[in-house]
Amino acid sequence: MGESLAAEWAELARLGATPPSPRALFAADPQRFARFSRQADGLLLDFSKTAISDQVLTALLALARAADVAGQRDAMARGDMVNATEGRAVLHLALRGGQGNAEAAADVAAVLARMQAFTAATHAEGRFTDVLNIGIGGSDLGPAMVARALWRQGCPMRAHFLSNVDGHAWAELAPRLDPARTLVLVASKTFTTQETMTNAHLVKAWLGAHAGQGMVALSTNLAATAAFGIPAERVFPFKDWVGGRYSLWSAIGLSLALALGWDRFAQLLAGAHAMDEHFLHAPLADNLPILLALVECWHVNGLGLNARAVLPYDERLARLPAHLQQLEMESLGKRVTLAGAPVQGDTGPVVFGEPGTNAQHSFMQLVHQSPCPVPVDFIFVAQPDHPYLDSHHKLLAQGLAQAAALLRGKTLAEATAETPELGPHRVFPGDRPSVSLVLPRLDAFTLGQVVALYENKVATLGALWGINAFDQWGVELGKQLASGILPELAAGAPKPGAHDSSTEGLMRALLAR
Repeated sequence: MGESLAAEWAELARLGATPPSPRALFAADPQRFARFSRQADGLLLDFSKTAISDQVLTALLALARAADVAGQRDAMARGDMVNATEGRAVLHLALRGGQGNAEAAADVAAVLARMQAFTAATHAEGRFTDVLNIGIGGSDLGPAMVARALWRQGCPMRAHFLSNVDGHAWAELAPRLDPARTLVLVASKTFTTQETMTNAHLVKAWLGAHAGQGMVALSTNLAATAAFGIPAERVFPFKDWVGGRYSLWSAIGLSLALALGWDRFAQLLAGAHAMDEHFLHAPLADNLPILLALVECWHVNGLGLNARAVLPYDERLARLPAHLQQLEMESLGKRVTLAGAPVQGDTGPVVFGEPGTNAQHSFMQLVHQSPCPVPVDFIFVAQPDHPYLDSHHKLLAQGLAQAAALLRGKTLAEATAETPELGPHRVFPGDRPSVSLVLPRLDAFTLGQVVALYENKVATLGALWGINAFDQWGVELGKQLASGILPELAAGAPKPGAHDSSTEGLMRALLAR
């Protein structure tokens, strides 16, 4: 991307012009899986089903060294001001045991101690059966994903999440909750986020007399939380060096500690810390987050593949694709470098996904037979938490078969031999790339590893592309325009000439119905 890396990017482009065939690579190398897979603390990453040859991997590692990925990684971990456009450090690694700096470590320890004490006191009191987290974006997606993945019968409380400002979301949720038994967390750093505060006011009115002891704030704005009626001792802060999409490890994770129990939350942090330690100390060629980033760089910049599907073959991970969608697209969807110059190639791809096997009956048709390949991340869990082994074996068989089918394909001759009249329709091109991640089991520790794996992958891609992976200016313009539209909708008429003709026409149509 940058001029100083011109030779490395040129080599990647040269290799991408005539990429090797994954099928041919397997045919030439019976040991390809062993050479193009890596393990760390029980996790297995297999990237052998891609068009990465020894030559391509050498070029990618050379790019990583030239981009000083290791140096930028270490600067982030130290607490240097790597988020230059906002003048901030990026210290989410410190939230789960990374050193950062002394001030950050002390702040993390203090907040965790308060969270642990509050969790213990709440469970001991026994008043609350449900916890409702009101937030949006990073204050919702990460915690909601983790709660969906880890909640089991016997956990201390049930977790619920309210994010959308659409009143239907609250109308659907409210009848399932008892205001006397529901602890409400309002998660907003500034305590001004429109969607969150609108929902907070709705829920506060629903709580009625229970609001005094039934509401907690996760915020840094003590003046606003006090004005809302939440005393300082019920406010859990987090620093501005905690980005929203990296915040589930902070006070934003209080809903998880309450719902799952403190031990599980601590194990989540421990799993993330273990992956951070691997990221910080493993050689580049054996480093799972760095290798995952290099694979994506090859797909996006070498092969021009600008989308990626995430397929967790575990129903408990149903919300993982949505969390990764925000983590990656908000971090990497940037058009300029840190220096403000236009990027010289593509950056973040479109990320989407669904659990297997559901995806096989929806968008996998496109992934298998569309003219443009879509790389896939398959996520497998070896040991289930249920006794239905037949179902689990069928689930794994389906996922493994999908990955194998994307690689192998079906030739015209094979398809024609099966059904002569439909041969062309039943051709599978094959040579479609995928990576597979295998977890021994899904628990708090392994889930922490997985989320940190992808977070550290994002940091690596930011370094490779020379962009700031930690700001999100692209979310601002819509908010600004909405602030002008809202009073006109409330007044019942758009202001003539204040908008383009389409926006004004749509406003009039909506108000007229």
